[in-house]
Amino acid sequence: MRFAVPFICFSFAALGLSLASTFRRPHHGSEPMAVLPATVPANIRQAAFAAGCFWGVEESFRHVKGVTSTMVGYSGGHVRNATYMEVCLDHTGHAEAVLITYDPSQVTYEQLLDTFWSCHNPSTENDSGSQYRSVIFYRDAEQEKAARASLAEVDAHHYFSSKIMTEIVPAGPFYPAEVYHQQYLAKNGGTCHTGPVEVHTDLAKNSKLKEPIIPAAQ
Repeated sequence: MRFAVPFICFSFAALGLSLASTFRRPHHGSEPMAVLPATVPANIRQAAFAAGCFWGVEESFRHVKGVTSTMVGYSGGHVRNATYMEVCLDHTGHAEAVLITYDPSQVTYEQLLDTFWSCHNPSTENDSGSQYRSVIFYRDAEQEKAARASLAEVDAHHYFSSKIMTEIVPAGPFYPAEVYHQQYLAKNGGTCHTGPVEVHTDLAKNSKLKEPIIPAAQ
């Protein structure tokens, strides 16, 4: 179960940063294995969020209609090709994140934001390490505008009892996590954290689906 992992991470951290090199993924060439930002088809969009343990976050988004794929990884930090153990040491600056690919003709970004707020407690301090912080990684001005409007509405309606700690920042490189982390709960069962409330914003309710884009005939 995942709840034991943070203890392991912090035990390694107490032993010193020199252990990071022991768990470094081998590099093949000098370029990072980042997949975000990336070029996607015109009828597909991407979104990235960090909301604590990425196992549970990914599982929450996997079941949203219109989400076509998910990938867990590390983003928001300064170390290229970061590994799980390096991130656990809490010195890479990365957050555990989920990269979501979705069809905007079936689900809106604003609706994904409701799922983001609902799957964790964004008012919780990062007592377990900055890798579990709450972050919205926006890809363009439209996503940033929606994220800030959604945050403002959630805050105004007092869904959470304490101040919301969520960061809203530009999307940078996204480094895929190790294979065993991908769809971990779907493959192994169990549960992870969930949010204390289910969020339904007017912003999401009133958002409009995009018209489907039909590929031109060849």
